[in-house]
Amino acid sequence: MCNHQPQCPTAECADREAACTVAHHPEQGWSLLCNGVVLFEDTGELLPDGQIIAPHRPLAGGRISTAA
Repeated sequence: MCNHQPQCPTAECADREAACTVAHHPEQGWSLLCNGVVLFEDTGELLPDGQIIAPHRPLAGGRISTAA
């Protein structure tokens, strides 16, 4: 599906989120990557084969620092 050179990671690769975005819909909370992965803003994913990857945001618990 990807025509980029060098080719983007496939949907089966661990770094699949590094693929290029081909459609971005922030108002709906999702993006389509060139490898067929639908990436949701909560970090969940839907793979082309229908497999669901649960959101994997870092757990809260540490202190949050802000720019001064």
